Amino acid sequence: MREVAELLNAMREAGAIGEYALFGAAAQMRYTEPVATLDADVLVVVPQPEKMDVLQGVYHFCREKGYHSEGEAVRVGAWPVQFIPVFSPLTREAVDRAETADFEGVPFRVVSAAYLAAIALSVGRAKDFTRILALLDSGSVTRDQIARLASHHGLADSWRRFEARFLNV
Repeated sequence: MREVAELLNAMREAGAIGEYALFGAAAQMRYTEPVATLDADVLVVVPQPEKMDVLQGVYHFCREKGYHSEGEAVRVGAWPVQFIPVFSPLTREAVDRAETADFEGVPFRVVSAAYLAAIALSVGRAKDFTRILALLDSGSVTRDQIARLASHHGLADSWRRFEARFLNV
């Protein structure tokens, strides 16, 4: 994962992306027990989001550095990395407020536990609900934190349904 962090920081410094933050299952491992995942998902702010191929600069930068595409991902060391442009005000805010972790001496931006839970709530798959439960169980996020983000981003009804279904409220 160190190589991924180095690549992302280099992309930001070169202007290929504006900012980034690791999210999804790979980010969840910072807050909970390890989970099975096949790739690393990275939210990116791209310089020209209105372009048809918003990730063209990202893939070009990776090729120039010797990293090649494998389907929807780019192989960086042992990790297939999926670059996902921010896709909502919630994901943009998650990147803006990401925490900077130290990964073997390399700064690495990671979506916070509260935003991971809120993004998972917005997506709403079974594995996303499992992610929310694991984050709550680990004490990395509170129900109040999720409720505040859910309310702020139009997900209050989704949060109430989640609580009723999984938290016996």
